[in-house]
Amino acid sequence: MAAAPQPSAPVAMPVSLHAAGSLRAALLDIAEAFQNETGIPVSAQFGASGLLKDRLIRGEAGEVFASANLEHPQALARAGLAGPAVLFARNELCAFLRPGLAATSATLLDLMLDPKVKLGTSTPKADPSGDYAFAVFAKAEAVKPGARAALEAKALKLTGGPDCLPAPEGLNVYGHKLASGEADIFLAYCTNAQPLAREQPGIAMLRLPEELAVGADYGLTVLNRASPSGCRLAMYILSRQAQAILARHDFAAPCLPREG
Repeated sequence: MAAAPQPSAPVAMPVSLHAAGSLRAALLDIAEAFQNETGIPVSAQFGASGLLKDRLIRGEAGEVFASANLEHPQALARAGLAGPAVLFARNELCAFLRPGLAATSATLLDLMLDPKVKLGTSTPKADPSGDYAFAVFAKAEAVKPGARAALEAKALKLTGGPDCLPAPEGLNVYGHKLASGEADIFLAYCTNAQPLAREQPGIAMLRLPEELAVGADYGLTVLNRASPSGCRLAMYILSRQAQAILARHDFAAPCLPREG
């Protein structure tokens, strides 16, 4: 007599993750590690944090929100839609220069102010990267009076906005904008250095001088309607294993214990 078939194990429902586009590579690696450890898959959507926040406030289903700033997850908390925001990663803004364009930390501001140089940024309010770029412009005012207005007026908001054209599939959007000639300099997260070095070695990265430097604090929150698996994913992102993955992608990982 044939043995009765054994019931199959229930398939875990995917956790819904909304996350900043700058986190794509790191969080896809984290999601894979999380699924390998727990058996719980992750369904991730990446984009400009401000646009994702707006979608969640309008009622789009979501469980975990990983933003490139603290303000957007805090806005969800103030709206009564999520718990408190927790700092889980840090980044900073760098200048990326098209091939053939050279600068030093001492000459960068003058180059950005040059009317012939196309200066690319992301879109403020929609994408924190754009807000951080405009914070650089504000700091430039103390270095050279009039710089803030000049930089804000010439900045080309090429990414992060609802109407901005994305890069072709698989290409880094900032490298694409530089290679296409849409920008000569792009202010973007320093964590773009690895993918740009692989795709377009001719693009140079320059860290901003101390008087212009702007850091980025990334915030994590769990939506009120999240499943227990959603809470588990959020805790995993704060774990040593996930923080080590973030560090491999060049993020500063505040939850990673220091050596020694």
